[in-house]
Amino acid sequence: MMKSGLIGWGWLSLFVLMLVACGGEVADEAAQETSQSTQPVETPSDTPRGQLVSALEFSSELIDKPVKYYLMLPQSYSSDGAKDFPVIYWLHGSGGFPPGMLQMFGKRFQDAMQNGLIPEAIVVFPDGFVQSNWTNSKDKTLPMEDILIEELIPRIDAEYRTIPNRSGRILEGGSMGGYGAARLGLKHSTLFAGFSMLNPGPMQRVMNVEEAPIVGREAAQRIFDTVYGGDQDYFQVQSPWQLALDHGAEVSEDTKIRLILGGKDPTLKVNLAFADHLDSLSIQHELIVLEEAGHNPREMFAALGSDYWDFFRSLLAEATPQR
Repeated sequence: MMKSGLIGWGWLSLFVLMLVACGGEVADEAAQETSQSTQPVETPSDTPRGQLVSALEFSSELIDKPVKYYLMLPQSYSSDGAKDFPVIYWLHGSGGFPPGMLQMFGKRFQDAMQNGLIPEAIVVFPDGFVQSNWTNSKDKTLPMEDILIEELIPRIDAEYRTIPNRSGRILEGGSMGGYGAARLGLKHSTLFAGFSMLNPGPMQRVMNVEEAPIVGREAAQRIFDTVYGGDQDYFQVQSPWQLALDHGAEVSEDTKIRLILGGKDPTLKVNLAFADHLDSLSIQHELIVLEEAGHNPREMFAALGSDYWDFFRSLLAEATPQR
């Protein structure tokens, strides 16, 4: 039976996630949807000296304009020139990267590496524009999936000392980024050792803009029109539900898949149904339900604690250099 509803669109901006994870105060406006769903996020063009995460860009041949990305190198990258590193790709939620947030995120990963919670890795934060849903738009004006898979990942492997194989790539994202991690992890499973989703959305099988308790009907309709061309069939073809059907048999048994949900989150029901869908297809995954957490990263990260790093630790330890 198909589920309807639009309950996973606007979890939070990545800014909100990292402010909370790092103990900061969250501004109400940080979680608001922007009206320009295919415009790049406004961020400083340069990276101040000494900051952990560098702001970079490349000229995309697919859209004939610059595309931003952000990168954190591990501490030993410059001191050990013979070492190759795995790469974590972290996909943001609605709204992109507000100023200051990425440095906090970089500090979080750096601290985990320094404290031995995870092995060293390069961390890449792609810019998925404001609301691309990490999907090729139907009108082809923003082929976000292709930009990431065909342009950014090969560029990172060419320009940095990476482990340029499946064992050396991990994908994670929250909300819109969790939806993107689900889509890309299933469709391109030969590229990633594992993928992790935090409160992903939109994860329903059928679009219904009348049921959008988080972002409201207007924003949901705008996203539906901009990304999916207002086409229900296109929405369904792009959905993780359909991609699991289309590509589930290609997912290796050693692919690590993690789904973290808030027990009080409005996306819980549809995401639990998605977990059941994976089970029905024999796609192995770890399901974590944080019973007291809602659509709120403060509650999620507090409940996870150091367990958050288990997913990364196991995969990074198994990354195999080609040299």
